[in-house]
Amino acid sequence: METIKINKRKILALTIAVLILGFIILTAIVYFLPTTLIDLNISLRIQRYHNDVLDKIMAFISWFGTMPWSLITVLVTALLFLLFKHKREAGFILLTLSSGVLSTVIKLLINRARPGKDVVRIIEITRQQSFPSGHTLFYTVFFGFLIIVMGNLKGLPQYIRITVMTISGFMILTVPFSRIYLGAHWFTDVLAGAILGILSLFVLGYYYLPKKNEQRLPDE
Repeated sequence: METIKINKRKILALTIAVLILGFIILTAIVYFLPTTLIDLNISLRIQRYHNDVLDKIMAFISWFGTMPWSLITVLVTALLFLLFKHKREAGFILLTLSSGVLSTVIKLLINRARPGKDVVRIIEITRQQSFPSGHTLFYTVFFGFLIIVMGNLKGLPQYIRITVMTISGFMILTVPFSRIYLGAHWFTDVLAGAILGILSLFVLGYYYLPKKNEQRLPDE
């Protein structure tokens, strides 16, 4: 049993190390090669089939990650948990806003330009720098943490847990395509956002999830 625990810890540590190394390598590539053929080819492939309906669907998927709606989404969600006496969950939900700070700092440091209208189809006009994708980072952290919470709060009705987890999973998986389709980001931008989001989830999950042999006290 102890061997299994040690192996799990080693696998987790190795996974985190690989993600950090991957992000560092990706950042170096983007810094020295702002536009790559891989990015351009993926953007052109995703944007190949487009129409007005798909434009609106992709814009709607990204809508929750745009200010002030991302802030409102987090605050409303935290308030709902608070109203139902889940104070701890409400506090951790508020912590997902830190993804915006992390994204902004890295954007300023790397200072990568957004895709230009001379090379891709631009549907969404954006202002901040391109790398990493703040939407992908935020969705991975916020919706990813909702999945963790739903998996932990066994007392909630099953239909609520399944619904929230399904919607959250959908948002996480579709937002990278949405950002590229809208011409707001390159593939390497959304990949970096996803990596940072997963790393952030490891941190939140570590402090949120109860440890084995640790009995959680109910919220007062």
